[in-house]
Parts: sequence; structure tokens; C-alpha cells
Amino acid sequence: MFDIGWTELMVIGVVALIVIGPKDLPEMFRTLGRFTAKAKGMAREFSRAMESAADEAGVKDVAADLRKATSAKSMGLDAVKDAASKFEAWDPMKSTKSTEVKPDPSAPTPEVAATSAATDKPKPAPKSKGPAKAKAAPKAAAKSAAKTTATKKPGPKKSDA
Repeated sequence: MFDIGWTELMVIGVVALIVIGPKDLPEMFRTLGRFTAKAKGMAREFSRAMESAADEAGVKDVAADLRKATSAKSMGLDAVKDAASKFEAWDPMKSTKSTEVKPDPSAPTPEVAATSAATDKPKPAPKSKGPAKAKAAPKAAAKSAAKTTATKKPGPKKSDA
């Protein structure tokens, strides 16, 4: 309160001992103690009177209404705080369930697509009217035939040595 340290109190005590004298010093401390006790009692009584006056005026009800009106939950800030905390905790190096791409249930899985591409026979090219379309169809058939031969080739066999 007064920001007085122990060294300042020691200096004050030594000066009081010299000025007042050792005979009157205990009586002075008793008087000082009574004075501080009366001051504390008066402050306590004043705060009680102010609280009772505030209760009669309805200040607590108004304060409670203000707290409810300005609360983070009523303003929707709790959702913002929740989202901000999730964002702060988010690690882009780790995949989470919410960031994973879900496969389309109507699309074939990669394994099914690979096996169906390997087993499908090249479809005959549709009849076209122009020369450009006729050239593109054999190229597509050649690519699909190359894929099927590439997937059917067995790897080199290991010899038992």
C-alpha cells in the first residue's frame, strides 16, 4: 500500500526509539494499533453500507443482465474461440479426418479400375466420317493394348542359389 520495505521500517523504528524513548514506545505502538483497527472497522462498515444500498437499488440485477448480454456465449464468440483454438492446434503435416478426401461411392476404386483396364479388350474404333477421327481411334486402342501387355508380363524369376 505505502510501498515500505523492511529496511525503511527498521530505520523508522530506530528513529522512533531514539526520539520517543524506550519507556513510551510500547504505549505509542498500542495507540497506533487501536487507530488502525478503528480505521479498518470504519472501512468495513462503509463497504457494507454501500453493498446494501446497491442491493436495494437493484444494481446486482442490472449487473447480472449486463454480464449475460455481454457474455461470449450469447454473442456467439465461443464458436469463434473454438474455431481459433482448432486452427492453432492444426498441424498441416499431419492428416486429419476432416481434411481427408472421401472417395466418390459411384466411382470405381483404383484396384477395380486397374483390374478392369487389364482385362478389358480394346474396343473397335467407331466408324468415322473424316480421316482425323479414324487416325485417333487406332492410337487409343494401341495405348490400351500396351497397358494390358505391360500389366500381364511376369517379373524375372529368382533362382535358388
